[in-house]
Amino acid sequence: MKIYTRTGDDGSTGLYGGGRVAKCHARIEAFGCIDELNAALGVARTTQLEEPCDKLLASIQNQLFDLGAELATPDVATMGTDYLQDSDIARLEQWIDQFDANLPELSTFILPGGTSGAAWLHLCRCICRRAERLVVSLGETETVRPGALKYLNRLGDLLFVLARSVNAAAKVGDIPWQKSR
Repeated sequence: MKIYTRTGDDGSTGLYGGGRVAKCHARIEAFGCIDELNAALGVARTTQLEEPCDKLLASIQNQLFDLGAELATPDVATMGTDYLQDSDIARLEQWIDQFDANLPELSTFILPGGTSGAAWLHLCRCICRRAERLVVSLGETETVRPGALKYLNRLGDLLFVLARSVNAAAKVGDIPWQKSR
C-alpha cells in the first residue's frame, strides 16, 4: 500500500463509505482527536505501568481505533462500523469500580502529576474530554450514536481513576489543589 496518494493535497480527505470533506470538518476533528488520544495512551504505556493497567490500556487503544472508524463513517449502520457496544461501556464502568475501590476517597480537587505515568494519564484524560466535546459538536450537525459519547465520558472517568491508581501503586499521594487566596 502506498503511503501518499496526493488526493488530500487540496485540503480534503475521504470518508469511509465514500465522500470527501475538508480536513477541518467536525468529523475529521473528532476522529483526529481520538487518534491523538490513542497516541498519548501509547506514550503513557511506555512509562512501565503495572500489568493490569497496561493491559487494559492496550485494550482501550484497540477500542479507540473502533471508535475512530465509526466517526470516520457518515453512515455507520450501512458500513457496519458500530463496533463499540453497551457491553464495552459496562466494562469501562467495571474497571472504574475495580481501580477506585483501592483508592482513598477524594475530599478536594487534585492537580495532575505525581509519577510520569500518572501525569501522562491525566493528559490523556484531558485529550479524551476534548474528544468528547468534539463529538458533541459533531452531533449538533450530524448523527452520532449515543454510545460513542457514553464511551468517551466513561473513558475520561477511567483515565482519572487510573492516574490516581498509578500514583497510589508507586506510593505517591494525590496532589491537592490549593486555592490561591
